Parts: sequence; C-alpha cells; structure tokens
Amino acid sequence: MKPYTYPALKSPLLASFLKFPLWLIFLVIFSLGSCGDPSNIGDDLLDGKLIIDPSIMTPENYLISVSNPNPSPKEASRPVFILCHGYSATTFEWSEFVEWSGETDSYYTSRVLLGGHGKSYEDFKSSSWEEWQQSIFDEYEALIGAGYTNIHLVGSSASGALILEAISSGYFKGINPPRNIILIDPIVLPSDKLLPLIGVVGPLIGYMESNNTEGEKSYWYTYRPQETLQELQELLKKVRIALQKGVILPSQTKLFVFKSIQDPTADPASAVLINKELSPANQLDIKMINSALHVFTRLQGRVEVVSALDRNNQEQTFQKMVEIALSQ
Repeated sequence: MKPYTYPALKSPLLASFLKFPLWLIFLVIFSLGSCGDPSNIGDDLLDGKLIIDPSIMTPENYLISVSNPNPSPKEASRPVFILCHGYSATTFEWSEFVEWSGETDSYYTSRVLLGGHGKSYEDFKSSSWEEWQQSIFDEYEALIGAGYTNIHLVGSSASGALILEAISSGYFKGINPPRNIILIDPIVLPSDKLLPLIGVVGPLIGYMESNNTEGEKSYWYTYRPQETLQELQELLKKVRIALQKGVILPSQTKLFVFKSIQDPTADPASAVLINKELSPANQLDIKMINSALHVFTRLQGRVEVVSALDRNNQEQTFQKMVEIALSQ
C-alpha cells in the first residue's frame, strides 16, 4: 500500500482543499452527520448517562495499583502488563487477554481506562488527548511508587500514539522506563483520509456515528463528537512530526509492534513510519499480521465475521506478549 503523505503547507485549510475537491468536502458535510449533538442518545448506549465502564466503580478489579498497593519483593518483580485501549473504546478492548490469562500467577494485568472515556457523551466530548494520556501516566506512576519494577506498556490503536508521544516528549526520562512497549495496530497515519479534514468540516457535522453492533454499543461510543476527533487528529499530527524529527527509545526499553496489513482504521504505513523513524534499530521488532481487522486482538462482538485465522492471530499474539514479558 502506498504510504499516505502530508505535504508541508502552512495553511491546513489550503492543504485540505488541494487534497480534496470542494464537491467532496460538501458531500462529507451532508453525509456524515448534522450540526450540533445527537438528540437520540439512549441509556442503553455507552454515550448515555447510566452505563459507565465498570473500572470506575470497582477499580480494584482492573488496576494492580489499587488491588495490590503493597507488594512483597517477589510480587514487585513480577511482570505487570498495563493494558491501554483505543479512542472511543473502554477497558473491554482488553478483556479477552485478561480472560485468556486466567488465574495465572506468572504476571499481572492492569487495565487502564483512558481519561474522558467510559462515561457519557458529554464527558467524552469535553475531554482532551492529554486527559486520555494522563490515565496511563497515573497507573504507571502508581506502580512505580508501589515498588513494581517489571512493567510492560501495552497500547492498542490510539493508545499506541499516546505512548509514542510520551516517549517523544521525554516522559520516561528520570523515572524507571518500561521493560517493553507492545503496540497493537497503533495509529499514526489514519486509513480514513478524511480525518485530516476534521478541522474544516467538524464544526459543521457536529459528530460522526459509528455502526456498532449490539455487543459493542455498551463498550464503544456510538456517537463520536467532532471535538474528540479534532483531539485525535492533533495527537496524530504531533506524533508524526516527532517521528519525522527522530524519536529515541529509552535505553532499557524494547518496542514491539503487531500491525494488521489491511487495517481499515490505522494505515499499515503507520508501522513503516515507526520502523523508519524510531531508534535504535536493535530495540525495535515489527511484525505485520495477516488480518483485515483493526485491533485484531479483540474479537468479541464484532461486525466482521471472525475467522479461524483471526483466532489464530489473537492466540499467537497473546502467547508472544507473555513470552516477551517472561523472557526478561
């Protein structure tokens, strides 16, 4: 697939117009949504006022920093996976890995709910990408403060971008860095080439509606406010600029990327850009996965038909994640 490039134009609006004819812009405006906020948000949706992510009510079932804040020396040296979900998702995105892990005593799993997520549409709408990221920092710092020394950061989709931004901005300087960073379908370049236009059409369309299944609507936002899409675009742009300047991994950290080759959300060129611009090379391991799913490690409740290949990809990746953590 030909990588998608962004020309260095001073005006984002001019750049958008040069990429897309005016008729297409107006078609997008009238076909993707309408002005304002949706008026038919029911409480059966994550967007509603009644359903919230269970990690908010029972954090001890999700965060190791809460369930075991005073580990023994043996427990403190045990691997901890900090599992971070993507834009508009919730902790459910990593529930299959937790279920697959069972009652293991070989490692811990700690599921982070990104800031602004898991509550109502209005809460989501008012959140920034920095708030999304802060939840990752909060759990990381809580674990370090409790004495855990064997931490592995795992990010899917937009969390991959949040983690890359943390590396590029020097967050890990001065604190113990993670042993490994594992990214599943990280988004740096969007497959949807209309996302860069959100600054132009966003205020006009108000929101975008997702085609969630019955199994997804309580765990993913059905309505995505244009304000959050602009935050996502700002984050991705910041990460791309940082990568183009060159990003150096912490000396004690190795980064693994597992990337679907036909990802409908995160352009596979995202992996190419990460591979090209991160250094040092001996701390990078990038594996392209024969899949057409975004975040191929999550299979429950999908619109798409889940194949035997999809299940095999999930199983092998889970096994590889554990192998990575236990090999050090």
